[in-house]
Amino acid sequence: MQNVLIVAEAQSYLLLSLQSRLEEAGYTVINVIANPDIISLVSEEIDLIFIFIEEALLEQHQGLIYIKDKAVEEDIPIFATGDPQELKVLTNDIPLHLIQREFPRPINVNEVAESIDSYVQVFGRHNKKKILVVDDSGAMLRNVKGWLEDSYQVILANSGAMAIKYLSTNRPDLVLLDYEMPIIDGRQVLEMIRSESEFCDIPVIFLTSKGDRESVMQVMALKPEGYLLKTMEPNQIKQSVDDFFERKKGLNYRNMSE
Repeated sequence: MQNVLIVAEAQSYLLLSLQSRLEEAGYTVINVIANPDIISLVSEEIDLIFIFIEEALLEQHQGLIYIKDKAVEEDIPIFATGDPQELKVLTNDIPLHLIQREFPRPINVNEVAESIDSYVQVFGRHNKKKILVVDDSGAMLRNVKGWLEDSYQVILANSGAMAIKYLSTNRPDLVLLDYEMPIIDGRQVLEMIRSESEFCDIPVIFLTSKGDRESVMQVMALKPEGYLLKTMEPNQIKQSVDDFFERKKGLNYRNMSE
């Protein structure tokens, strides 16, 4: 069952109607205000965030920034409704590229519910392999997300510690791991992954900026599933990830046939 998080500062007949329509379509609807402490208590995996913009909500900058960070880290699409000016103000805290669809008011509840359902059914996380990308460079994280997000659910971690925290409660299908990071580097993250029985078999592909023979040998000595050079063309990195999952699919098929 998919979960929709509705963020609004006050309940209304319109929101209750939307909630009812989504629940009829089989969704679990969770209502919260734009408060980081409240949103952080939501333990369910969220498939879509719907923001009902009002003047009071636009003043909740910390809450909106928290939503933005959550959407980026967990690859959650954001839908929003408001008047044109409110939608514009919202982008001060949540960049426009993170808002998948906008619904200028007044809205038709049935059309919004159908739009949410159509989006989740086609692009929802349950239809995509989950990739955790770990890199201390924000620019690299954004780039990799942009290259892969059409085909995969991309979760971002900007440190080794953040990656380990995520892995303690989630299981991605692949980890793209930066080899050189401060404090906890890629080697240490891989060692931690391999030392925990719950996720020791999660495949890891290293991202590295060094392609010389000695550096490559150091990386491969750790026995990852492979390595990718950051200097590769974006389409090559995407193709390498696609090829990995195709090989894995073929291996799983052969194992089932034996």
